[in-house]
Amino acid sequence: MKIFFCGMLMSLPAILLEMGIIRFLEESKLPLILLTFLNVFIGIALVEELLKYWVVRKEVLNHAEFDEPIDALLYMIIAALGFAAAENILILFSLGPTFLFSNVLIVSILRFWGATFLHALASGVIGYSLALSFFETKKKIRLLSLGITTATLLHGFYNFSIMKLQESFTYLLVPIAILIGLAIFLAFAFKRLKKIKSVCKI
Repeated sequence: MKIFFCGMLMSLPAILLEMGIIRFLEESKLPLILLTFLNVFIGIALVEELLKYWVVRKEVLNHAEFDEPIDALLYMIIAALGFAAAENILILFSLGPTFLFSNVLIVSILRFWGATFLHALASGVIGYSLALSFFETKKKIRLLSLGITTATLLHGFYNFSIMKLQESFTYLLVPIAILIGLAIFLAFAFKRLKKIKSVCKI
């Protein structure tokens, strides 16, 4: 529960950081395509993935309860679910009191099946890389960087497809493919980590 609520709290600095980065980029007079790319992948995706990772890094890794490799994956997902819950609530409140109940219901369903799963699955990738890094000490930084980069790119492509490709078939194809691919990957990752019996050591 603590990690879940810490994940929720991260939505507040996420908003401030995203607004600051987006404002800075808009003032930089960059070409529109580059500006869009940086906004989606750096200003949103990277910020959110790093904040969710920071929760686990700060609150879990040195705790006595963190003693199995699979804990890294599970706690990253829990932090992500908290973050997604707060994000969903903030979005619903931002719609205002005049927003029709039917529309609120539709947005809630889409957010649950889309963004919530995305947050959980993307953070699961970081958790898997984090767990592996404890046993591949020479590749620790490389593994963790790969996990964060992969999660950020997939998060960014998902957001980009939702925001920019609504007029094409890929509006549905890209986000669905990303979610299914992540789910399959994490199913195998979960099984692999379950077979590792060693106690995690930082």
